[in-house]
Amino acid sequence: MKTFKKIIAFFTFLIVCNFLSISFCATLEENTAELESKLQSQAVLIMESSTGKVIYEKNGYQQKYPASTTKILTAILTIENCNLSETATASEYAIRSIPSGYTTANIQIGETLSIKDLLYALMLRSANESAVILAEHISGSQEAFAELMNSKAKEIGCQNTHFVNSNGIHNENHYTTAYDLALIAKYCMQNETFREIVKTTSFTLPATDVYPNDSRTFSNSNNLLIYDSRNRSDNYYYEYATGIKTGYTSQAGNCLVSSAVKNDIEYICVVLGALKTNGNSWRYLDTINSFNYAFDNYSFRKLKYQNQLIETVEVENATKDTKNLDLLISEDLSVLVSNDNKDTDVEPNIEINSDLKAPISKGNVIGKITYEVEGVRYTTDLLAGNDVLELKFNFFNLIYILIGVIIVIAILLYISKNKKKKNRRRKRRVIAK
Repeated sequence: MKTFKKIIAFFTFLIVCNFLSISFCATLEENTAELESKLQSQAVLIMESSTGKVIYEKNGYQQKYPASTTKILTAILTIENCNLSETATASEYAIRSIPSGYTTANIQIGETLSIKDLLYALMLRSANESAVILAEHISGSQEAFAELMNSKAKEIGCQNTHFVNSNGIHNENHYTTAYDLALIAKYCMQNETFREIVKTTSFTLPATDVYPNDSRTFSNSNNLLIYDSRNRSDNYYYEYATGIKTGYTSQAGNCLVSSAVKNDIEYICVVLGALKTNGNSWRYLDTINSFNYAFDNYSFRKLKYQNQLIETVEVENATKDTKNLDLLISEDLSVLVSNDNKDTDVEPNIEINSDLKAPISKGNVIGKITYEVEGVRYTTDLLAGNDVLELKFNFFNLIYILIGVIIVIAILLYISKNKKKKNRRRKRRVIAK
């Protein structure tokens, strides 16, 4: 009877575990469906920053107008091509080329400002004339700078992007996708200067000879970063936000490329073609809902630890005592997975160098190990865990081998000679009979 109860309890336990597993998977699917039901923007994409893994996308690969999110690429090219202490002077074209209704920082013709100040005006105020000033300073013209932008975009990995200006002023030939913008943002956020600028909440342009007061103080246009203690419908502060850039034209709608960090995970979110309805700005609401979805449903799972033994292989031309080589992983290996996949077994693909032979020093790169998890490949080096000495033949070893060969040959000759003698004796006996 007791045995029967134990069996019933065991199977009940298995059924409950299976039910919980199914329920969790369903919860992930339900959360995805819930997110989709909330989203109002034309295109939304969420990417994990360190891996480039796309967590979710809605029309993420469709061409859209980027508006002022264009300035993300203008900023990183400026950082990479200029010293922040350099200065640039506003040309007449830079000021007068900005159409009425587009945002400016009230920079004057002939005014000279540092590259650093122009970058802050570009990214916080979204100053369109600042973008042109920087483009002319770096490339000589807006057109030449656009060529530099397109070249950089391709280098980053963008395949459906084409820019014709540095600020995002509407042009039918100026387009990108949510995915490409995420790639650009991911690249930019690897630069500490860029990160520092885009998380800043306010700045003031300094007084100059042309503009002799410091009244040009601007708050960051990204409301995710601006804390407002008042309980208002337009209060979109998000405590984990770290950047990046807003954008708007009537053709593009409201756009936002943003970043957020929580529990050491950073996500990039791109929202394009959002509207404002009933006092709600959906570029912020869609972004916040997307971040919450990503943080709630995905996490990093550590598969291997640095110096963990992966396997042991035998090196052919090694000494007897050192021929067994331990393969160790070079660094901690973590993978981003949905929470329902955190315990699933993952088999690696191990590639060992084809020219593996002694001598080998401890710490040498021996090969690579790759895990493919939820469509993303994670690869790192395999290192030698011990020294492997080469088996060498010295003079005495050669003598021993020669003596051994001579002995073997002598034995074979002796056996052969004896066989011949026996055969001759048999023949004589046959003849005698």
